[in-house]
Amino acid sequence: MNLRLYLERRARLVDRALNRYLPGNPDHPQRLAESMRYSLFGGGKRIRPLLLLAATEAVGGDIQRALPFACAVELIHTYSLIHDDLPAMDDDAIRRGKPTNHVVFGEGMAVLAGDALLTLAFRVAAQSVADGVSPRHAILAIQELADAAGMHGMVGGQAADLGAEGTVPDLPTVEFIHIRKTGALILAAVRLGAIVGKARPSPLRRLTRYGECFGLAFQIADDILDAEGVMAVTGKVAGRDRARQKVTFPAVVGVPAARQRARDLLEHALDALAPFPRSANPLRQIATFVVARACDGPGR
Repeated sequence: MNLRLYLERRARLVDRALNRYLPGNPDHPQRLAESMRYSLFGGGKRIRPLLLLAATEAVGGDIQRALPFACAVELIHTYSLIHDDLPAMDDDAIRRGKPTNHVVFGEGMAVLAGDALLTLAFRVAAQSVADGVSPRHAILAIQELADAAGMHGMVGGQAADLGAEGTVPDLPTVEFIHIRKTGALILAAVRLGAIVGKARPSPLRRLTRYGECFGLAFQIADDILDAEGVMAVTGKVAGRDRARQKVTFPAVVGVPAARQRARDLLEHALDALAPFPRSANPLRQIATFVVARACDGPGR
């Protein structure tokens, strides 16, 4: 399969759906709507919703029924980026090569835009029943989404990240943060796709293992790109993790060992998919591409 073409087509599908869920409406505060759209359509690769749709395909499910959850995952991811960039959090001025939301709209509006995207995500997820998802599967998926976004997932990871700034990093701490702050939503995306696709227990367990391994590998790859990359690749100012004394894999074990850990996790993720037919190839190729971008570039 042509991964680039696959990603482009699926991303357009997600973007069209997101546009329907977030239409322009004169009854809404215009500045708030502009702030939400600025970040939601600000050039993201849609990796999480694409993973969700790919997991649905892997188990033979209907991606149209999974589409509301794909949108919900992206709405939550976008909210988390807006809040993550705030001065009270990571204090970033550049995201995806553009000024961050609070730089353009102000801190107060950025907070509200993030809040609005988060709450919209659960409305969209609940609407999935009208699109043919059974109430039982919808409730299970919404619970997964809430766990991934809340104190047991992203919020908890962000809290631990803030608490660890300026401390001497250790491996258990960095893994705790990465698994929650980044890995939880990636794992949820994969599991949501499988749940909505009505996966049986054994495939769901294997996809869960894939999501766990790839979620951690994804953040390690991001750490490496921040340590060695340039803004043209990451869309962010390189070296910000080091400047903020963030706990990262390169900071704890060095870049070479971080690369090896990412490669090992990729191998485990691919092993989990071994029994799946070619329908799981998008999952295989997405994981391989993300890790290779950080670990197998020129001169590595």
